[in-house]
Amino acid sequence: MPAISEQDGESLGLESQQLPRHIAIIMDGNGRWASRRGFPRIEGHRQGVNSVRTVVEESTRLRIEQLTLYCLSSENWKRPALELNLLMQLLKKFVIGEREEIMRQNIRFTTIGRRDDLPRDVLAEVDKTIRESQDNTGMQLCLALNYGSRSEIVDAVQSIVAEVEQGNLKQEEINEEVISAHLYTAGMPDPDLVIRTAGEMRVSNFLLWQISYAELWVTETYWPDFNITDYWQALRDFAARDRRFGGLKG
Repeated sequence: MPAISEQDGESLGLESQQLPRHIAIIMDGNGRWASRRGFPRIEGHRQGVNSVRTVVEESTRLRIEQLTLYCLSSENWKRPALELNLLMQLLKKFVIGEREEIMRQNIRFTTIGRRDDLPRDVLAEVDKTIRESQDNTGMQLCLALNYGSRSEIVDAVQSIVAEVEQGNLKQEEINEEVISAHLYTAGMPDPDLVIRTAGEMRVSNFLLWQISYAELWVTETYWPDFNITDYWQALRDFAARDRRFGGLKG
């Protein structure tokens, strides 16, 4: 790939090979953003959609291969029913409203997580956007919905055990590649960079297997306030890090 163009806004000053192949984001702080302003929590989620658009558009411009957004964890079902219902409607509105833009930007849309717990009408619109964008050749946009990494690993183990019992796989053939192939993220590159907003220093059951060697970047900024400048800073900081993957550089 060529270097990032100087004409594309303020230059990042980076070559394309310095950018992450796959970026994963824990979009935290929507509720706190709203509470500090005296708004209901759902208003923070609504405002957070603007940050999603900003990051998706910039990632597409920079030709990032994949962007994964942690939208709804399996633990989020413990929240009040009203907030969950509004979140589901906001998700439905997003996948309908952004469908045309997803197609215009040549984005492949997909999801990971346990789908069965999502409302049927929401899932129908999610699947429609997946189908319509499946032949696109640009960035893959992946939403983690009703996702929990421990549940993902449990599901993978159960699937592998079933294959062994059916005689399709031998126990001694189980290795890291086999496990990766049974995760929700099968076929996707592992994240190179994990961004977390709102200052929390934890990964919150997000892609635990896949982020073994990812770089972590945390900002105090709440997700609704996360902007292009924050995103560029994360990318510059990533490019400046020395990634050795457990080895030494001579």
